[in-house]
Amino acid sequence: MQRFGKKGEDLAVAFLERTGYRVLHRNFRHKKSEIDIICSKDGLLIFVEVKSRSSKAFGQPETFVSKSQEQSILKAAEAFILVEDWHGDIRFDIIAIYKNGKMEEMEHFEDAFY
Repeated sequence: MQRFGKKGEDLAVAFLERTGYRVLHRNFRHKKSEIDIICSKDGLLIFVEVKSRSSKAFGQPETFVSKSQEQSILKAAEAFILVEDWHGDIRFDIIAIYKNGKMEEMEHFEDAFY
């Protein structure tokens, strides 16, 4: 993982923990699929994709989750659900991070897909 992406994930984890989420797993892998962060809050199991960008010039980070990436995340989530024997509700979120020098912005999109 690139350092910039890892830093974005670290910022996202800190944000989630600060806002009452319990981080259960980072960089969960299943075959060729990966989920950046798996957490829980209010009885939900939440799968989080983190998108970090240094500029908004090429669009918003949340728009960089393609349909094929959504499918990949879904497959990994299904594997995690089976392993953990989870029977509750789930949600898929995106955390978009813009970091350019000292400027830093973060947006949390709940129920971003599926």
